[in-house]
Amino acid sequence: MATRRTFVRGLAVAAGATLAGCSSSGGSSDGGDGDSGGGSDGSDGGDTESSDGGSGSEWTQTSTVEMTDELAYEPKKIQVEAGTTVTFENVGSIGHTVTAYEDKIPDGADYFASGGFDSQQAAKDGYSNGQEGNVPKGESYEVTLETTGTYEYYCIPHEMNGMVGQIKVV
Repeated sequence: MATRRTFVRGLAVAAGATLAGCSSSGGSSDGGDGDSGGGSDGSDGGDTESSDGGSGSEWTQTSTVEMTDELAYEPKKIQVEAGTTVTFENVGSIGHTVTAYEDKIPDGADYFASGGFDSQQAAKDGYSNGQEGNVPKGESYEVTLETTGTYEYYCIPHEMNGMVGQIKVV
């Protein structure tokens, strides 16, 4: 039931974001960017219980992440070696972004976001002003991660639906 509810809610949000340009994330009370990923459904907890069919607590060794119409990154948590290029492929029919939480990347790591933005605020502003950074269906975004540690990221228009992910670089 939760999956159906999340999917239907996601469709409504996707339609609203298309019409309204994701104005809900433009508010000034987003100071908790790193911990605003889903509070109401508890899916932002990450390492604890299952949030996407039980795979939420396991690290998958792969360098490819799919962005889906179910408003999810699959797999949600990946592990790669330092220096690996991670590819985010949009396999769905709606656009998504890949936006690092600026305060949830390793110290000294380069910031990343689809669209080539150098800060989380710039990525949010770019998306709000013309959907810059949007990765359309059938396209992909790549980032090479050199610094070890855990990186957390999200999709700007679908963050409130729990479209968040993590990369552990070892």
